[in-house]
This record gives sequence, structure tokens and C-alpha cells, in this order.
Amino acid sequence: MRIFSGIQPTGRKHLGNYIGAITQYVAGQDRGDPAIYCIVDLHAITVPYDPGELRERLYDTTAILLAAGLDPERCVLFRQGDVEEHTELCWLLASVTAFGDLNRMHQFKEKAAGQRELVSAGLFLYPVLQAADVLAYKADEVPVGEDQRQHIELMRDIAERFNGRFGDVLVVPEGRYPEVGARVMNLQDPETRMSTTYGSEQGTVYILDEADAIAKKIRSAVTDSGTEIRRAPEKAGITNLIEIQAAVSDTAPEQVEREFDGSGYGDFKAAVADAVVSYLAPVRERYGELRADEAGLEATLAAGAEKASAIASQTLADVRAAMGVGPSRTERRVSQRQAE
Repeated sequence: MRIFSGIQPTGRKHLGNYIGAITQYVAGQDRGDPAIYCIVDLHAITVPYDPGELRERLYDTTAILLAAGLDPERCVLFRQGDVEEHTELCWLLASVTAFGDLNRMHQFKEKAAGQRELVSAGLFLYPVLQAADVLAYKADEVPVGEDQRQHIELMRDIAERFNGRFGDVLVVPEGRYPEVGARVMNLQDPETRMSTTYGSEQGTVYILDEADAIAKKIRSAVTDSGTEIRRAPEKAGITNLIEIQAAVSDTAPEQVEREFDGSGYGDFKAAVADAVVSYLAPVRERYGELRADEAGLEATLAAGAEKASAIASQTLADVRAAMGVGPSRTERRVSQRQAE
């Protein structure tokens, strides 16, 4: 079982990132052979950004992942921009990616709508690079949040189309989605998922928020006019809080409903706030020490990139050979022997 997933270094990481992706990374590092995790700085430059801030956020993200429990001795953790095979494979896979499929991607439409000056071609091709990220490692499983389901389906289509045309070279990956908390919603707008790029700041719980800030945000979460603690389409706010409580307490939503049956919204919100504060506290405490050592973070990323490149380069060679790009493998071996 080979596992791969990537995480954006942009923005402050929030509770939705933690539940939907980071906890899956930590759980997967002992199941994967190997488990490979990538901080995707190349994806981050497809929208307007500040170069200095990008580097700072990348260190922030690396420190959060390590603080959450990722161990470089048990997984491969690296920066996307350090492994050049990703970008070359992206271009090669673009030849078997349908323009119409990219044009239908929900995330492209959402992000493009928010760009005032330039909608970059990089943003349009984002899903192809994402497919290259995964397919470069012939990953069997991709742990992601529910919002990435459409992208997983596209990369599966790309792999199948490539294999149908050039032979069985690529592994068709499966998405792995958390059973609880797959879509953590904004506390002030529970119809919109929690995000750092849109939605209310007051409705977003950040991993590094202080305990008082977390409690205040959860206690002020938007709910309906009722009192019953149960999930229902017309009770989006309470449904979101139930899902959050279930995720951070490692229990089922049905159990949360039974436990808080008869409680008022105020008591329930207070309980959720306490649970989330306790859930995030160990990560916040360890983060400070790790983030201060930027040289150590760079060393970790560099070591991971070396391991990642060793895997990705073999896949790229297989893809190039299947597509007839560059010299044949026989010619390449002859050239290498002559050079030696």
C-alpha cells in the first residue's frame, strides 16, 4: 500500500485541514509502504501571492505537520518544488487530459471567480499537476478531504486514459475520505466549508488559535432557533458542530446526539469548545519549538525530497519510455556506459 497526499502551504491551517487531511496523514504513515506527503508550493503560485509569505507559510505548514505527529523516519515529507519530476510529468499527462474536464472543475470556477486581474493558465492546469503529484509515486491511496473528490476522480480518469493508450504504466489511485468530519463548515456560514480563502474569519478555527479565541468562535457559531441536538438539513449549524464534536472526540455523530439529548445549545457549544481546545493543544504547544528551527525544517524537507525523487524519477522514466519521449532505454544505457 503506497500512500500519497499533498497540502497547500498557503494560509493558516484550520480545523478543517486538521480533521480532513492532517490526522489522516499521521494515521497513514505506518500503513503506507511508503507514506509520502508533499507540501505543494507549486500549486500555491497559481493565484496571486507574496513570495516571502509563501516561504514563511511553508515553514509554518512543515512545523504543524511535524507537531501533529508526522515522523520523517516513518514517512516521506518534502517540498513539491524540490522534485522536478512533478512538473515534467504534469506536461506529459496534459496530453491525455481533456480540456472539457478541466473546464468543469468546481475549484477552478470558485478560485477564478475571485481573481480580478489574472486567471492564470496554471490555475486551469492545477488538477493536472495534482494528478502528476500522485501518479508520480504510483500511489494506491490518497487521503484527502471531501472537497477533493472531483480532483481524485479526474486523476483516476487521466491514469486510465494514459494506460489505455500507452499500456499499464500508471497506478489508478483511490481516494480515502474521513468517515467523520470530511467537510468541516464555517461556523458563521455553515453552508460553506471552512476555508482560509473565503468565508468568515470568525467562523474559521485555526490550529494555532489560542484557547480563548477557539472557545469564543465556537460559542458564537450560527445555529437555528430550536434546541434539539440532532443532524438535519434544516439544522446546518448544529449538524456541523455535531460532526466536529464527533471527529475531535473520536466517536460517531449518533453517539454525540445521544450524549447531548436534552441539552441546550449553549451547553453543547461549551462542550464542543472544550473538546476542540483540548484536541488542538498538543499541536499548538509543540509547534513553537519546531517552527523556531528553520534550518532543521529545511534539512527535513531536503532529505524527504531526495527519497521522493528516487521514486518519482523511475515513474517518469516509465512514462517517457511508453510515450516515446527522449531516447529509448537501450540507447540511454549505452550513453551512460560510454560516459562512464
